[in-house]
Amino acid sequence: MLKTIDDIFTVAKGKASPKRLVLCNAADPHALEAILRASEMGLVVPILTGCRDEIKRTADVLGMSIEGAEIVPTADIDDTIKTAVSLISSGRGDVLMKGGVTTPQIMKGVLNREWGLRTDRMISHLAIFQIPAYHKLLVLTDAAMNIAPSLEEKAVIIQNTVDFMHKLGMDCPKVAALAAIEQVNPKMPATVEADALKQMNREGKITGCTVDGPLSFDLAVSEESKHQKHFDSPVAGDADILLAPDIEAGNLLYKSFAFFTESRMGAVILGAAAPIVLTSRADSMDAKLSSIALAVAGA
Repeated sequence: MLKTIDDIFTVAKGKASPKRLVLCNAADPHALEAILRASEMGLVVPILTGCRDEIKRTADVLGMSIEGAEIVPTADIDDTIKTAVSLISSGRGDVLMKGGVTTPQIMKGVLNREWGLRTDRMISHLAIFQIPAYHKLLVLTDAAMNIAPSLEEKAVIIQNTVDFMHKLGMDCPKVAALAAIEQVNPKMPATVEADALKQMNREGKITGCTVDGPLSFDLAVSEESKHQKHFDSPVAGDADILLAPDIEAGNLLYKSFAFFTESRMGAVILGAAAPIVLTSRADSMDAKLSSIALAVAGA
C-alpha cells in the first residue's frame, strides 16, 4: 500500500536506472532548479532544451551545476517545443516536463500529429495527495484537463489512472465515482453515469480495479460515514482513486486538499506516449519534486 509521498520516491529510486527527463525551455529557474535537484537525488538524467547561454546563466544564478546534464540547443520557442517533444517520441527521453513555456504551447506540441506524443487514449490529469486525515495516499482525477467528460471519456480517464497506478505497485485500486449523493437520481447526471461506470467495471469494460458509484465524498473516504449510513460497498471508506464528475468538482477538491489539509502532493499528465509534468511557478519545491518522482515511478 502506498501510504506516503516518500513511498513514491522509493518506487522511483528503485528503477533499474534513472529516467531521462526532458525539460522544455530549461532557462526557467523554477523548473531548472527542480530537475537539477531531482538529478542530485538520483531520480533523473536531465536533458535541457533551449538557449544554451540562458540555461547556463540561470544555473549560475541558482548556484547549481549543470555538469552531467545534456543540453540540446534550440533556435526559438517553437523549435524548443518541437525538439523537446521529439526527444520523447524518438525514444531519447522518458519523461517530458514543462519549463519556460505555457501549458497550451507544450500541449499543442504533445498533440502534434507528425512528431507529437498522441496515443489512442485521451489526455487526463492525475493528482496524488498525502493528507494527514487519510490512512493512505489518495488519487484525484481529473482536476485540470477535461472539462465535462462524457461517460465514455470518464471510463478512459479511470483506465488511464488505474493503468498508471499499477506501475506504482497498486494492483487493484478502489475507484470512487463521486457525486453529491449515493443514490441514482435521473435528474442528477453524475449519479447516473457513476452507476453506469460501476456496471462497466463489472462487465469487464474497465479493468484492473474496483469501481463503485455513485458515492458521496464522505462515503468514499470515511469508514465512519459508511457505518453510520449502513452502506455496503467494497470502496466506501477506503477509496484509492476519486473520479470527479467534472472539472469544477475536481478542481475544487484539488485546491481544497492543497490549501486546507497540510497535504503533500504531486501531479502528472497521462494518456500521452510518456508521462508529462506540468508544474507551475506557484507550486512548492516539494510538489515539483513529488511530481517528477511520480512521473518517473510510472514511466
